[in-house]
Amino acid sequence: MKISQITFTRFVAALAIVISHFNKDLFLYQLPYISEIFLRANVGVSYFFILSGFIMVIAYHRKEKIAYTDFYRNRFARIYPLYIVGVALYLITRYSGFNIYDLMLYLSGLQSWIPGKALVLNFPGWSISVEFLFYLLFPFLYNRYYSRKNKSIWVITAIIWLTTQVFSNLYVHSSWYEGPHTDSHELGFYFPLLHLNQFLAGNLAGLLFIRKPSHKNYDKEIILLLIAILLSLIFIPLNFHNGLMAVFFIPLIFLISRNNGLLTKVFSWKPLEYSGEISYAMYIVHIPVLYILRAVCTAANYNLSNDIVFLIYIPVLILISALLYETVEKPLRNVLKSKSKH
Repeated sequence: MKISQITFTRFVAALAIVISHFNKDLFLYQLPYISEIFLRANVGVSYFFILSGFIMVIAYHRKEKIAYTDFYRNRFARIYPLYIVGVALYLITRYSGFNIYDLMLYLSGLQSWIPGKALVLNFPGWSISVEFLFYLLFPFLYNRYYSRKNKSIWVITAIIWLTTQVFSNLYVHSSWYEGPHTDSHELGFYFPLLHLNQFLAGNLAGLLFIRKPSHKNYDKEIILLLIAILLSLIFIPLNFHNGLMAVFFIPLIFLISRNNGLLTKVFSWKPLEYSGEISYAMYIVHIPVLYILRAVCTAANYNLSNDIVFLIYIPVLILISALLYETVEKPLRNVLKSKSKH
């Protein structure tokens, strides 16, 4: 089951994160409220985690049982090649200042488990380290709970979600938390187990979706949810990073997936759908591409303003992401998928 209109939302989430990492003060003086939204745009990663759980169930819901080997092969083909490309591009401009231990952590996807190492090398890779945990668990969850309609997983997920929210928001106000760019920050914001609730919540949303796949016009509800999300990011001083935004993201994903209104026609437009297809490449290489672009400008003695660099950066990033999608991600995914069928 393919839900074309949801694919574009991945691009929107990725773009928000890209802008946040480019310059969190972008639009600060012209549009201060917009600047505040981008300051907290890392919740786009939370959206990815929830959507990943949702899509995973949609993709496999017709199977009685998932074969572990085939599943891991497919996930490897989908994620790992570009994960390696990301660090390779990073090392072009940051080849000094790292060691073999850091490289091995990155390549093994274990960096997010170790406070102080989550952002090692190509730092967007921390979220892929978390995704590796999700992929490791999903076949077991599906075979043990989802395919058997074991209702205990609903209670387990609720407990994990509530526990995570209480811990996360108490932790940032405790004496253990030393602030951003510290080991304590990485423990509270990047540790994989603190994000498990989002993947599980997305799984359960997927289970609800496949029960009654009816469609109607939800344009108004989707717009209201988007406004609520933006206002929350501006005015509510809570830690949204570890799954609190699931209260908005799950109904948003659910309604977009069931919508048959004008927004679905727009989101399903092929160029927008394609932008969602390249969003993973865009996310995983956006930091090294930025570093390379700035290095080129410096080498050429171009003294460009931040705004001009930004206007060059976004289209360059999109073009490179499309190229990597066509030459790396899609071909390798298709090759490994074809092998899994034999």
